[in-house]
Amino acid sequence: MMTGTLQDGTHTDSMQKDSMHKDSMHKDSVPTHGTPVHRAPDAGAKTEGSLACVGLGMMLGAHIGPRARNYIEQADVVFAAVSDALVELWLQDMHGDVRSLQPFYAEGKSRHDTYREMVEAMMVEVRAGRRVCGAFYGHPGVFAQVPHHAVGQARSEGFLAHMEPGVSAEDCLYADLGIDPGRVGCAHFEASQFMFYQRRIDPSAYLVLWQIGLAGDRSLRRYSTDAQHRALLVDLLAQDYPRDHEVIIYEAATLPITSPRMERLPLSGLVEATLHLQSTLVIPPAMAMQPNQAMLDRIARLDAHRVPGGA
Repeated sequence: MMTGTLQDGTHTDSMQKDSMHKDSMHKDSVPTHGTPVHRAPDAGAKTEGSLACVGLGMMLGAHIGPRARNYIEQADVVFAAVSDALVELWLQDMHGDVRSLQPFYAEGKSRHDTYREMVEAMMVEVRAGRRVCGAFYGHPGVFAQVPHHAVGQARSEGFLAHMEPGVSAEDCLYADLGIDPGRVGCAHFEASQFMFYQRRIDPSAYLVLWQIGLAGDRSLRRYSTDAQHRALLVDLLAQDYPRDHEVIIYEAATLPITSPRMERLPLSGLVEATLHLQSTLVIPPAMAMQPNQAMLDRIARLDAHRVPGGA
């Protein structure tokens, strides 16, 4: 999945980590199989204070790996950006000092400011010599600026920092919708970035647009856009897809008692559809793959000159 920087320097930020979070209101060891295994510190790394940003996966309790769990349990302090208040309570059962990152959000406040404050809150504890864990739902490196910035900042200051992957919404999407991205290909874009830049679309592959509930937002201060913005997105997509082409609105399940949203509708229906910050648009192929005969002929000529059995 992709994020980018606008021509005016504005970052198309990753609201996927904020989305459900908004709706519901990171020492020097790498744990493995429940047993801490100490890492050799990086050259020049400080011996006190460390950061680990870990992924909790999408579903409460079901997706967390043993390494992520041990980072949480062995930390001095845990900062949490999670999908549901229940997940935060679950984290508190694993650690006695869990601090929510939710209060840094505020209506009308630039998310750039919010993200800087989150990173600084974690770095204050790292600089104080503490083992800090940032627990983020899904994958901490996917549609999440804060973990990337925090790990980068910690390393730049000479501290040990690590990112532990987790099950992302993309992983759940493939499983729930039965999509193998290797069959016909699959392209991913953040919806607003897709609108702001010229992109080459291949209608014979899957197209996945993330954060469609924010499609067209340039302010970084709001948490949804309206039907008029979505109409512009549909107009753009209609250059490559019929307006009656079936698309899917997808939302991963975050609790064991809930089911994923997999709503099928025509492309034109996206304008008036009910969308959330975590809504993702999946566009199945609209045409068959077209053979590249010129390349196939070149490969055939190349193979014809090879010695049988040779490399």
